[in-house]
Amino acid sequence: MLTIAEIERIAWLARLALSESEKARYASQLSAILDYAGQLAALDVDDIPPTATVLPTHNVMREGDEAVAGLSRADALRNAPDTDGVSFVVQATLDDE
Repeated sequence: MLTIAEIERIAWLARLALSESEKARYASQLSAILDYAGQLAALDVDDIPPTATVLPTHNVMREGDEAVAGLSRADALRNAPDTDGVSFVVQATLDDE
């Protein structure tokens, strides 16, 4: 169990002002956390492979969702009001004249 002096040192490092009741409560709670961490550290995990996540992973892309060719340039420009043969031609909106 952590001592009150250790709790006061931790509080000083964290720039916390604790009351006497808070010091006693945190000593008990932090000691319980450290005890549990000690229990976890004592486990034999040599046969358990490291994992990146404990949740199952799945592909978020839809099946059959593949890139396909779009319209050809000629098809895209076919119904345009004005073109230069390569792109759409539109009136400038920020031109002064």
